[in-house]
Amino acid sequence: MKIVFHERYLDVYTRDPAAEKGRLDGIVEELTDIYEFVEPEPAEEQDILLVHSPFHLEHIRKRGGLYEYAALAAGGAVKAAELAVRGEPSFALIRPPGHHAGRNSCWGFCWFNNVAIAVEKLRTNKMVNKVLIVDIDLHFGDGTNDIFAHVPDVTYHHLDDIGGLDRCLKENGDCELVAVSAGFDRHVDDWGGTLYTEDYAAIGKMIAGYARRVCSGRLFAALEGGYNHKVLGKNVKALLQGFEQEEVLR
Repeated sequence: MKIVFHERYLDVYTRDPAAEKGRLDGIVEELTDIYEFVEPEPAEEQDILLVHSPFHLEHIRKRGGLYEYAALAAGGAVKAAELAVRGEPSFALIRPPGHHAGRNSCWGFCWFNNVAIAVEKLRTNKMVNKVLIVDIDLHFGDGTNDIFAHVPDVTYHHLDDIGGLDRCLKENGDCELVAVSAGFDRHVDDWGGTLYTEDYAAIGKMIAGYARRVCSGRLFAALEGGYNHKVLGKNVKALLQGFEQEEVLR
């Protein structure tokens, strides 16, 4: 497991909960000395335009320095996806998040759709075709759903509960890559108030077990939500530890 990270992700780039000072620091502290960190480059304009309209790109470019941070976040997801198809599961420790960014709009602290850009770049370059995107954030990724609504080879699944995830994985028996929009705001001490830290380990174990069975373990995840700084790092660590556990089939 590799962690894709850039020091600029620690910068406070705007006034919203995803950009708050210190939000990623606890994650970095939890993962340092356990995983190898690798640094990404910003996504290129041509990559962003794979899923966003020129109008949307220019809209973000006009928002002061937001374009620079959003492009760097998208580049982090691209780096993680490229590592994954080479057999190195990876987690993009990035911000701004992305799953509320659609082809021509964005909200919810998102500017560019990081996971969608990464998936579509791999598909455009013929590195993969069929992809399963699992979104474990509290909020439905309307942007991701919008982008891939008419792309039959990309399946988007938003987590309702662990039982629903199990059904999704059983029904999708054929993909070449698994991408995870990894939000942690369902935690009992965060906005959703439903999942415990150990639940993220269980979710990670299920997803990684599926990836090993159907696509040689090709898996990457990218940070979305999660706003309680005191527990966010532990939840991310739990998910990654779950990714590394071998699933015992029943």
